[in-house]
Amino acid sequence: MPEQPKKRPCCTALLAHVDAGKTTLSEALLYRSGARRTLGRVDHRDAYLDTHALERSRGITIFSKLALMHTEHLDVTLVDTPGHVDFAAETERTMPILDCAVLVINGTDGVQAHTLTLWELLERNHVPTFLFINKMDLPGKGRDALLAELQQKLSEHIVDFGLSFDEIAENAAVCDDALLEQYLETGTVTDANVRGLIAGRKLFPCCFGAALKLQGVDEFLEILDAYAPDPEPQEDFGALVYKISRDPQGNRLTWLKVTGSSLKIRAPLSYKDRDGKEYTEKCVQLRRYSGPQFTAVEEAPAGSVVAVQGLSATWAGQALGAATGFNQSLEPVMSYRLNLPADRDPLLFLPKLRQLEEEDPLLQVQWDERLRQIHVRLMGKVQLEILTSLIADRFGIAVTFDQGRISYKETILTTVEGVGHFEPLRHYAETHLLLEPGEPGSGIYIDTKCSADVLDWQYQKLILSHIAEKVHLGVLTGSPITDIRITLMAGRAHLKHTEGGDFRQATYRAVRQGLMQAKSRLLEPWYEFTLTVPTPQIGRAITDIRAMSGEFDSPEAVGNNSTLRGTVPVSEVGDYAADVASYTHGTGVFQTRLLGYLPCHNEEAVIAAIGYDPEADVENTPDSVFCAHGAGFNVKWNEVPEYMHIASVLEKPKQPELVMQNYRMDDKELEQIMEREFGPVKRRQYTAPKNQSASDKLPIAPPREHLLIIDGYNVLFNWPEIAEIAKIDLGMARTRLIEILGDFAAFKHYRMVLVFDGYRAKGNPGQKSRWENVEIVYTKEGQTGDAYIESLATRIGHNYSTRVVTSDSLVQLSSFRSGLLRMSARELRESVENARGELRDLLTVLSQKENRRFHEKERK
Repeated sequence: MPEQPKKRPCCTALLAHVDAGKTTLSEALLYRSGARRTLGRVDHRDAYLDTHALERSRGITIFSKLALMHTEHLDVTLVDTPGHVDFAAETERTMPILDCAVLVINGTDGVQAHTLTLWELLERNHVPTFLFINKMDLPGKGRDALLAELQQKLSEHIVDFGLSFDEIAENAAVCDDALLEQYLETGTVTDANVRGLIAGRKLFPCCFGAALKLQGVDEFLEILDAYAPDPEPQEDFGALVYKISRDPQGNRLTWLKVTGSSLKIRAPLSYKDRDGKEYTEKCVQLRRYSGPQFTAVEEAPAGSVVAVQGLSATWAGQALGAATGFNQSLEPVMSYRLNLPADRDPLLFLPKLRQLEEEDPLLQVQWDERLRQIHVRLMGKVQLEILTSLIADRFGIAVTFDQGRISYKETILTTVEGVGHFEPLRHYAETHLLLEPGEPGSGIYIDTKCSADVLDWQYQKLILSHIAEKVHLGVLTGSPITDIRITLMAGRAHLKHTEGGDFRQATYRAVRQGLMQAKSRLLEPWYEFTLTVPTPQIGRAITDIRAMSGEFDSPEAVGNNSTLRGTVPVSEVGDYAADVASYTHGTGVFQTRLLGYLPCHNEEAVIAAIGYDPEADVENTPDSVFCAHGAGFNVKWNEVPEYMHIASVLEKPKQPELVMQNYRMDDKELEQIMEREFGPVKRRQYTAPKNQSASDKLPIAPPREHLLIIDGYNVLFNWPEIAEIAKIDLGMARTRLIEILGDFAAFKHYRMVLVFDGYRAKGNPGQKSRWENVEIVYTKEGQTGDAYIESLATRIGHNYSTRVVTSDSLVQLSSFRSGLLRMSARELRESVENARGELRDLLTVLSQKENRRFHEKERK
């Protein structure tokens, strides 16, 4: 007996507007193909693919699921997807794994708003598409009228495959110029020609029927078997992750399609998580699901879809091996605050919610540390109800949500250069980014024009990844930015001191610093709407849309009804669909689909209501950190250009101006002494004001830095709290003194030299070290601290605003002879206490400001 030809794998999904009969069609296909012996029904709550209790109780599909069936030439993996608009993101996640799709349309309603959204998603993902027009047994528009509507609203290349093949061939030929030429010459079109047109989305087969009565189902299975595309698998191993879930036992499952070679059980897989951490894990189990049951298999060949147990950090959209990953285009437009029972700690509950976020990435769970609140982003009220039930079922916790608010976005209208510099002690990175307005709906486009001669490619890749890894917030309301081109123009690293995290800090600050300079615009989500009401009530409809700040074309009259088409802000719509149904007594219809983010219609009011202060957002600071004299210091965003180490990419480099220095000692000589004493020193360069003419320029003396030269042991034993520690442990007392003085120096921006006397220690060679802003000196054997202080003060004291700190009368007399200011240990202690008070006052003011802002928000 000859060997039967191997069937081709085919992954196809059913997609539809809610109530189009999609699940009913899936039951009919499984039944007529022999995959099921009985015919399930949604209204009987025994549909094969509605396996979750929530789905059966509500009669809707919430989670995408798989079923296996066979036709003459195909091994079909049938994916049933949600039809409700609130779960459209779940539907979109399946599209990259599809070989083709079946778009189900309700014959009594025709093309609905969500139908257009699904069609656009199929087009964006280049999915070959068949159409099944369902419920043709009910009164409606009729076959010809429906086909004309489909060709007008979706594609003129939709062809009725219920005709004879000669008619199909003629209609197919006009879909492609080359095929039309062949058809005119030979009069023939082959099945292979038709299959190629379908695979290239140049032809869309259409079939009419009634799934509940099994009408047209067999014909559709024959069409699918004959014309389903036959994609060529990759030679190298590849797999595309499209979903994460957990089975009833809590096992984490990674759902993926094998796109090349095969995946074997216990095979090690190497991949990176979202943060770039590398993993190598074994596939503990490979499951082929059909409905609620699965079969464990040893190997998954190319084209098959399996659930893998054993992978702990995979994510939806991830590419493994030679596959190509994907990002979703749909996103929620509403944000809700989650309210837990009083005895539940939100921070402890957060990891549980992260599990659900992993399964539905668009939840975008956000933790507000200041208010200790959890926020989630959702598509709508139905998803909100499902999430509430899901949390109760899985975690046994009853939660509620607030009314929710619109999720805004921000963009820029001007081109700016963003600079970020991160240089605390022993770290270094500088990043220059060009921020430009992008096309509406384009998202964030990232590129580099930086030469590898300027910055190594490995650092460039690091910067680009840091731009992409974070949701950067705008400066108007703290909303995510979009529609911006970000180009890496320049950067600088240090051979020894640059680490990976340095460029993360520099990059984040560069983006933010650029946003602070740019002219920003607030964006909000808008709907595209269709409003159909009885003609006598079109006046009210127009008034309502205008009151909602909507825009529309002239009304279209069809029979006794009139239709408005236009756009309206999502924030203004509310429950207007219910209002329409009420004032038209059920005869009016208001349909919407998300158009995208457009300029906010009430920008000033929204910005004022949110009350966001971009400079107070310490998690998204626009400031930079520079280093001078052995310590890092903060530089405000608007002053960064004065300090940055790379010339602006928006301006031509200027010739440096000559600056008159007022040093009493030769500049070079001073630097040599300081480098010899404490290592290299960086100084800020000062220039004459730009508004002076050449004839008006005068020598400019830079303000001198404050220098404290401190007799360490004298201060240590004169401060009671430190002296008490010294009685127990002298080393601990020195450490505590250094910490206190380091904090004081950082707050006052002083430079310090702290001298400890070591002249009595036998064989002591002396030692110099640095802790933040403090240079620490242990004198060598035979060298007193007094002598060192006098020598240092004589050599460099006049080049700084210098004070010698000691209660030793001899040292004070020495400093007096040198013409330097003196300060006692007691006076230094008072200065430290005063600085602490200033810091407390500053923190109190900031706290009061935050409290006022919080209460103002609550009142509003």
